[in-house]
Amino acid sequence: MEPFTAGLISLEDAQQKMLQQLTPISDSLNVSLFEAAGRITAKPINSPLDVPSFDNSAMDGYAVRLADSAADRVLPVAGKAFAGAPFNGEWPAGSVIRIMTGAPIPAGCDAVVMQEQTLQRDGGIVITAPLQEGQNIRRIGEDIQAGKQVLDAGVRLGAAELPLLASLGIAEVSVLRKLRVAIFSTGDELQAVGQPLAAGQIYDTNRFTVALMLNKLGCEVIDLGVIADDQAALRTAFTEADRQADVVISTGGVSVGEADFTRAMLEELGAITFWKLAIKPGKPFAFGRLANSWFCGLPGNPVSAAVTFYQLVQPLLATLTGQTTRIMPLRQRARATQRLKKSPGRLDFQRAIFSRGDDGELEVRSTGAQGSHVFSSFALANCFVVLERDRGDVEPGEWVEIEAFNSLLEG
Repeated sequence: MEPFTAGLISLEDAQQKMLQQLTPISDSLNVSLFEAAGRITAKPINSPLDVPSFDNSAMDGYAVRLADSAADRVLPVAGKAFAGAPFNGEWPAGSVIRIMTGAPIPAGCDAVVMQEQTLQRDGGIVITAPLQEGQNIRRIGEDIQAGKQVLDAGVRLGAAELPLLASLGIAEVSVLRKLRVAIFSTGDELQAVGQPLAAGQIYDTNRFTVALMLNKLGCEVIDLGVIADDQAALRTAFTEADRQADVVISTGGVSVGEADFTRAMLEELGAITFWKLAIKPGKPFAFGRLANSWFCGLPGNPVSAAVTFYQLVQPLLATLTGQTTRIMPLRQRARATQRLKKSPGRLDFQRAIFSRGDDGELEVRSTGAQGSHVFSSFALANCFVVLERDRGDVEPGEWVEIEAFNSLLEG
């Protein structure tokens, strides 16, 4: 390993050191189902009813008694049953009930024969296939039994979970309060997005990006703006952020040569767990504890800030909200279609585009320039190529690991 990487902590060790210290929040509130999208369940949810709540037909066809189902026997149709309009009349022996999908099963019915397995005859129908008891009948509670747990605590409620709760008639759900995350940027050269740039200024892309991702993750964002390169101003920002938030995220001020104020603030107001990572981009990432909150210091370069947020802050926030399904990346094997430059020493996250080749295998190509200031690489990409710490250049045709972007970086 190259000398300049000595003392750097691996991504896996950094994640472990972070996550093992965290205790999930427990404060909860009740919200309507219409307000619950993206929220995290505070406790398990049990079904208040059976699903289905009554025996019903799984097919359009005929309700029959097995005793009446002899081959070639013409069975008259004694009535009809529809979803929402059950058959409630007298059901004579030796006859069938026309029944539609979802309709309640008439009393005495042994099976439902699908209409494709019948023939129309004068005076009724003839069944053309053998029948079994219970055939094409959805039994009460077959899907979900009353009292059964349908969702655990720590589940993010989305398009799969909320319709399930709606189908159970659940109108209100207990969810965790939103995580409060305070963000600020440091640097006299930074200007807010939308304002004119003075000589030597650049736009504060990082704080804008972090706010977008926090909103997407359902956090309450406390935006403290841009903090001047001044120790007193930085102390005030840290103190105010720590007073209001569960997590404090700064961007900039953690690289070699610019970290003095931030390091001093952490040592004065809290404790530092680690400072530098063996990853690229994103080596200067700080994590520590303040009096009332956790602190994450993101690098100043836009790509580095986004990568470290994705790989470290995202699972931190998920853990603090007690999510039972961790946001861990799924890595897959893909074949490189071009040369990828890589120096041994740090785990490298290169922005890339994967697709399926003519042979059915995944293949991946770079988005181009991989500098930590080139944010356009994210806009073009749909995955990271994850190149091992000790690996060198990748030649065309070699196999690599990729991480497809999750919803945080997707459109």
